[in-house]
Amino acid sequence: MTLLLSAVETLPPHLDELRADVRTFLDREVAEGRFTPESDAWLSGIDPEFSLRLAERGWVGMTIPTQYGGSGRSDLERFVVTEELLAAGAPVAAHWIADRQMAPGILRNGTEEQKRTYLPGIARGERYFGIGMSEPDAGSDLAAIRTSAIKTTDGWRISGTKLWTSGAHIATNMVLLARTDASDDRHGGFSQFLVDLPHPQIDIKPIITIDGGHHFNEVVFDDALVPASALLGQRGDGWRQVTQELANERSGPERILSTLPLLRAWARTDAVQTDAAVRSALGRLISRMTVLRQLSISVAQELAAGRNPAVEAAMVKDLGTVFEGDVVETIRAHAGIEPDPHGDEFSVLLAKSILHTPGFTLRGGTNEVLRSIVAKAVL
Repeated sequence: MTLLLSAVETLPPHLDELRADVRTFLDREVAEGRFTPESDAWLSGIDPEFSLRLAERGWVGMTIPTQYGGSGRSDLERFVVTEELLAAGAPVAAHWIADRQMAPGILRNGTEEQKRTYLPGIARGERYFGIGMSEPDAGSDLAAIRTSAIKTTDGWRISGTKLWTSGAHIATNMVLLARTDASDDRHGGFSQFLVDLPHPQIDIKPIITIDGGHHFNEVVFDDALVPASALLGQRGDGWRQVTQELANERSGPERILSTLPLLRAWARTDAVQTDAAVRSALGRLISRMTVLRQLSISVAQELAAGRNPAVEAAMVKDLGTVFEGDVVETIRAHAGIEPDPHGDEFSVLLAKSILHTPGFTLRGGTNEVLRSIVAKAVL
């Protein structure tokens, strides 16, 4: 197998107007004190009211067809909006998963009833999804999950535990991967379900991160009954569906730009203006970011063409999350300050970014797993 991502020319000029509109909106939001820019806000910045304001402008569920309540816009238009939100450090975590991978997943695999049930709410910024993949004893080995779903006359009975489930405590729904059938194939026998929340037999427990934040959760399914209509796609086809969703999850600009608010703040400091070595370090980071952006846009184009660039997305995610961590470490080495969570804007951004850095190369698959995916495909 050959990995091929075509170079991207300058984005079409009509996207410049959209980008300017988004920047104007975000500048006004910051000026009015509606949010404070932060690194990694796409995962930890949960603000349902902000999500609703974005949706009012048609910037949530942009690629959802109009018959399901979306804007019917292109993947590149969505990419432009996503870049601006990340660059601004906007609090988009409430709707992020629903918009990024569940809308495309439901469009690909959902029934007509599921599309009409879930997609309009995603586009309105009212439906939020958690991802029920990771488990306590499986780590990054997704094929080792043990959550089971048993077919009954009433629907499906689900038992098991999911871990590191972002946003489950505010989610209206969860997409769940569970074993439904025995299989000699390690990747066989899995199915996906759309689970409505809250649910009396599903217990959501907070996991507090090192910075005191709450966006991760443990989710326990205690023989939870869901209707037969909760099955997403075909029974036993869960692994293929999940790998398609992971291409959406791993390839987006959020795997490159999580620390861009910190990079922008550093670029405004006096040291960058007066120290040639600091400027050189900044230039090297910007050069890497420019190449990674090209790769990310190329994967977006592959997805828009209906292809499944799962391996290419794994490569981009690996390179991107290493870069995000390098941004923090490079700035930390050159900043000449002690990070202070109670200091000025730059110091606060640096302090919080340091605490978030360990998660960059874990979520969405560890770098070791991603490199294994690429190596197996190429060799």
